[in-house]
Amino acid sequence: MSTEPLLPPPPPPAPPAEPRPAAVRWRRWRRTWPWVLLVALLLVAQVLLLWLTANYEQTRAQEEVELVAANAAADVRQALAGDVQSLQALLWNDPSLPQWREDASTLMRNRRELMRLERRDMRFAIQEAVDSPYHPPLFSTISREDLDLEAEVACTGARRLAGPTFSRSYFVPLPGGLGMEVTDVCLPVLHNGAPGGTMIATISLGVALEHMTNPSFTRTHEISFVEGDGTRLARAGLPRGAGVYVAERLVDLPGLTLALRVDSATGGPRLIPNLATALVLGLSLALSGLVWLLVRDVRKRAAAERRLAEALALRRAMEDSLVAGLRARDLQGRITYVNPAFCEMVGFSSRELLGSTIPPYWPPEMVDEYTRRQRVRLSGNAPPREGFETVFMHRNGERFPVMIYEAPLVDADGRQSGWMSAALDIRAQRRAEELSRQQQEKLQATARLATVGEMASLLSHELNQPLAAIASYATGTLNLIPTSPADETLALIRQATGRIAEQAERAGRVIKSVHNFVRRREQLRESLRADHLIDAVLPLVRLQARKSGTRIELDLPQPVPRVTCDRTMVEQVLLNLTRNAIQAMEVATPLEDRVLTLQVRAVAASGHESRWVSIAVRDRGPGIPQEVAQRLFTPFFTTKSEGMGLGLSLCRTVIEQHGGALVFESLAGAGGQVAGTEFRFTLPAALSPADDPAGAAAPSAATEAPPPP
Repeated sequence: MSTEPLLPPPPPPAPPAEPRPAAVRWRRWRRTWPWVLLVALLLVAQVLLLWLTANYEQTRAQEEVELVAANAAADVRQALAGDVQSLQALLWNDPSLPQWREDASTLMRNRRELMRLERRDMRFAIQEAVDSPYHPPLFSTISREDLDLEAEVACTGARRLAGPTFSRSYFVPLPGGLGMEVTDVCLPVLHNGAPGGTMIATISLGVALEHMTNPSFTRTHEISFVEGDGTRLARAGLPRGAGVYVAERLVDLPGLTLALRVDSATGGPRLIPNLATALVLGLSLALSGLVWLLVRDVRKRAAAERRLAEALALRRAMEDSLVAGLRARDLQGRITYVNPAFCEMVGFSSRELLGSTIPPYWPPEMVDEYTRRQRVRLSGNAPPREGFETVFMHRNGERFPVMIYEAPLVDADGRQSGWMSAALDIRAQRRAEELSRQQQEKLQATARLATVGEMASLLSHELNQPLAAIASYATGTLNLIPTSPADETLALIRQATGRIAEQAERAGRVIKSVHNFVRRREQLRESLRADHLIDAVLPLVRLQARKSGTRIELDLPQPVPRVTCDRTMVEQVLLNLTRNAIQAMEVATPLEDRVLTLQVRAVAASGHESRWVSIAVRDRGPGIPQEVAQRLFTPFFTTKSEGMGLGLSLCRTVIEQHGGALVFESLAGAGGQVAGTEFRFTLPAALSPADDPAGAAAPSAATEAPPPP
């Protein structure tokens, strides 16, 4: 058996210590006080809001009364001034008493506030009086003589001031125990510039308030005239004033100052609107719990919008950097989008283009065609995606070609919402194509001119020998024919043979000149009178004119000016121009109007002698159409079935080699219609008149630019 002492049992665990009440209260207060503070702040905010709302409504109501008072005072002042002007009009031209009475009756029917009108003499005795037709006689209870004091004072002031003067207001008793507050206005009467008495008008203040103020004022306000101590003299308005919102204004009149009071029928601010505002604020506090939920959604939306804005910015940057114009239209044809390149292409801003169904860049002459084409496109018949060419108009009126590529515009749901177009300006391409075409035409014309030159050289070489033989045979024949003045037949044969020799020699000179012209050699220039050129071609011109029935008129100055030129080539120019003129009159010109005019004039610059001579060929044909005139001097362009189109081109070249210019213009007849055409060219004037003693020497034109023909 063990003798060790027994160990004591372990003590039981101590129960947990309870927290102190002060710490518990502090933790609770720390969680509660922010809410208490928030509620207190909200209550203060609501109380302040209610007070500010009530104060605002009071201020607004008072300002409204002040505005009504100012407007009512202005209306009364203006109406009383109108009454005074009407009263002064009664005294114009110094009317007689019957006439004055008739005019006064008419005025009182138009002015209800006028109770009575009186004419008084210099002793202030009543000469004539008219009462208002709308009210009982004013002075039926108390005679007018007993109430003359205020009127006499007013008339004394009116005579002193030489103008209308109002009296102090006074009370006039009426039958039935009623009465009316009135005032008198006195106007001096003049007869031929001398005092002739006075005119007194009695005005009812109450009626004046009713008829001189805006009816909208009297429906919600009480308007009255008051004394300085607040005694009411007269009032107007359906309601009675509540005495909360009151405003006063002074109505200053000559001799009288009236205090106009406006008293609003509206009482103090009602509680219901403010309570409603408080309820709204309370509901807004109840909904504040949703703000936190909305914050998260707003953050998500902000992130999505930021990504969308970046994508839109990238797309806009891509569209703005494009050189091709982009245009979007809805299903009704209205333009909904254009990029800067499109605006720059047509010259209109996006503000001018957006929303238009008939864009301003459509040429006016093509609006109908483009409208029909757009109607077909909007009906669902889309153009092919390979594009089509059309014409746009720039803001400055310039038409230019564009290539349009158009396709349906489909939204995110797969539905077509309009049409998307890409426009390319192809002006540069068309200019390049036109330049290439012109160069091809020039190459072809140059090739044909080279061929013509070779043919001319060949013909000149081949024809010189036959022409020389003809001239030799003609000369030999002249030598063999005996000279017999008695034999007319032999004389005619000799004349004809001589002409054959002359024309053969002339043909040789023409061929030689053409040969030199083609080879660009210096032609032989000679000095001669201008009429000699005309005389040289006149026989051939008369021969053609005789066939068509054309009369020839010569317009030559005296003395005839001289020119320096290659005679043969200039004669060919004259012959070509006259032949064209005669042919132009063969179809459309009546026989009696076919006149060919050849005119010669010396062209002199201002203050200088003439250095140029102008030769004009004028016909009375139908003129030259505009489309033909633009290409008239183009090589190989002709309107004749048998022509080659080289005549006028060679004529211009010949004249330009002489330093002159060849132009044409349409002649205007009666009524502004075309009455013919004039071809005019210039040649340099001769240096000395060797063959014409009557002529005058002209300075050389070798270094002077040709004047306009």
